[in-house]
Amino acid sequence: MVAMQIQLEDQMITLHVQYAKRKKISVTVDGSDLITVKAPKGTSEEIILGAVEGLGPKILEKLRSNAAARQVPKVKAYQGEEAYLYLGKEYALHELIAVDQRDAEELKLALKKFYIASLKKIVAQRITPYQTRLKVKPKSIEIVESRTKWGSCSFDAKLTFNYRLAMAPPEVIDYVIVHELCHLLHMNHDRSFWRRLGSIMPDYKEKEAYLARQGQFMTL
Repeated sequence: MVAMQIQLEDQMITLHVQYAKRKKISVTVDGSDLITVKAPKGTSEEIILGAVEGLGPKILEKLRSNAAARQVPKVKAYQGEEAYLYLGKEYALHELIAVDQRDAEELKLALKKFYIASLKKIVAQRITPYQTRLKVKPKSIEIVESRTKWGSCSFDAKLTFNYRLAMAPPEVIDYVIVHELCHLLHMNHDRSFWRRLGSIMPDYKEKEAYLARQGQFMTL
């Protein structure tokens, strides 16, 4: 993947360009503002930027739409048909937990317990193939509450994961799992760490971008 930049109106836009066997250039903008350009092998930067410029109005419209959707989240009332995130999708509260005869505080606590239990199962299911590929095994895995970290790896090989990750899409959870497993081999974020992470998950920057932009909405 190659990064390019282009100015569209008053915004400097970063493009993530992927070259492959294909006939045409395509441009997509996801919900986290990641702009991906897929182009035929050998396409010049000039042609790519020209194609993106031609789609400028549509790209900016999508970015504005994303910004509107990322307004500061409202305080949850834990009633009615409010939307709650689970594995990257929105659900009504009653679709996730039992709501009868509970007040707001009880529902909030029950939802937190649901996320903790769910993430524990999800991590246990999804971590195994990555452990095999990296040839590592953590001493223990714990689901915790954290305001600052999505995951951590201690020097004695203990991994922790933020329960709020249960709100993220499965592929984003996978990114945090791989990130922490790579720390079993490289404790620091040096070049060796990023090379190893990239060898397992080449599109890890997309997952980082999702957490950076959407993390504030992954909360109770």
